[in-house]
Amino acid sequence: MSSLHILSGGAAQGLVNQLRGAIYNETGRAVEGGFGAVGLMRDKLLAGEPCDVVILTQALIDELTKSGYVQTGSATPLGVVKTGVAVKSGEPQPKVDTPEALKAALLAAKGIYFPDPVKATAGIHFMNVLKKLGIDGQVAGALRPFPNGATAMKEMAAASGAGLIGCTQVTEILYTPGVQLISLLPREFELATVYTAAVAAKAEQPQAARMMIDLMAAPAAAELRRAGGFE
Repeated sequence: MSSLHILSGGAAQGLVNQLRGAIYNETGRAVEGGFGAVGLMRDKLLAGEPCDVVILTQALIDELTKSGYVQTGSATPLGVVKTGVAVKSGEPQPKVDTPEALKAALLAAKGIYFPDPVKATAGIHFMNVLKKLGIDGQVAGALRPFPNGATAMKEMAAASGAGLIGCTQVTEILYTPGVQLISLLPREFELATVYTAAVAAKAEQPQAARMMIDLMAAPAAAELRRAGGFE
């Protein structure tokens, strides 16, 4: 039996992993594919990589629907994902709930872990936050960018030494062992992103893709979505 191929932003990785068993039971197909920065996943789809289900920001899904890469009428929102700040589990939790507090915490950090500042939603936003705080130059030596937020959090968890801080979408923080969410970004810098699943226009398994999306968005999965950072 053919697998279901997905291309997904990292924000949905935890949810998909939690539902792998249910998806297999429902569709008879295992889930294969990639998770990463939404810009990279979009580029893979445009390049023709096999894909049945695509999970990206609502804005990108809208764009891909208009350009014919996503089936019209197949888009289903999974929820809103906000961006937060994390430290290694057991480490002191600095105050970051105001711009001033966040600025102080970032200036004091020995390493700042975050996703791709060019292709990842949270990475692009975080670099803009640093610029608005006026410290992008001051913290340049401490910046530790990675291809996606999940990788950034795993690397922070595995890094030696104290005084590390990370910023990415809360879904990627909550599903990564060894790190803990300490706060959302201050309201002035809030990033709330709607993530949406859709059937790719060239899906080889369109019916199974629809079934998978329905499972992820179903009321029965609401608690899994909330526990993983979707609102």
